[in-house]
Amino acid sequence: MGFSEFTSPAGLQGLELTFFTGASLENSYAPSQADVAVFKALPSAPDAATYPHSARWYKHIQSYETEHATLPGDASKAYTAYGPSTSAGAAAPAAAAEEEDDDDVDLFGSDDEEDAEAEALKAKRVAEYTAKKANKPKTIAKSLVTLDIKPWDDETDMAALEESVRSIQKEGLVWGLSKLVPIGYGIKKLQMTVVVEDELVSLDELQEEIAEFEDYVQSSDVAAMAKL
Repeated sequence: MGFSEFTSPAGLQGLELTFFTGASLENSYAPSQADVAVFKALPSAPDAATYPHSARWYKHIQSYETEHATLPGDASKAYTAYGPSTSAGAAAPAAAAEEEDDDDVDLFGSDDEEDAEAEALKAKRVAEYTAKKANKPKTIAKSLVTLDIKPWDDETDMAALEESVRSIQKEGLVWGLSKLVPIGYGIKKLQMTVVVEDELVSLDELQEEIAEFEDYVQSSDVAAMAKL
């Protein structure tokens, strides 16, 4: 309770019941600067009928009014209705010190530390995922292709044609079964299956290489293709 509350009935009643039982604020019958501080805080003399102890004390301190400056005690002390407290000037450093102490107490942990830990955990998981992905066997995409290879006429040596085609060897290419399929007028085409790795073998380039056997090959077509 501060001095401003001495203007209210509750403040005066607290002052009456707490201190003024015939003694001064410092529990001494000799007036002091503590009494002067409260005397000056009161706007007027307390009503004697309602606050007899306070009124008697007020009159007592008023009799020393010309000597207030010379009374003993610490004039920097300010008294409330519940006892002494430091003045506003002294209270400010105390409040600042208390606030500083509060700053030193980290009740919930440091956000910076939590952020650093979260980032470290995230980096660890990314590294583990990258390593796992790098060690995982890569799926090789392959295709099963059926090629139709047409000769010039019915006199073309189909055995020599097939041998020439099978002579094409490269990484990612495996020749399969073959058969002769009639296409009319006694002419038969060579139908061959081949397995290719999509990243290593281009079907367009393969057909261009087959076309280079121009003594036997008239043309070639992709008859069918399926992913493996």
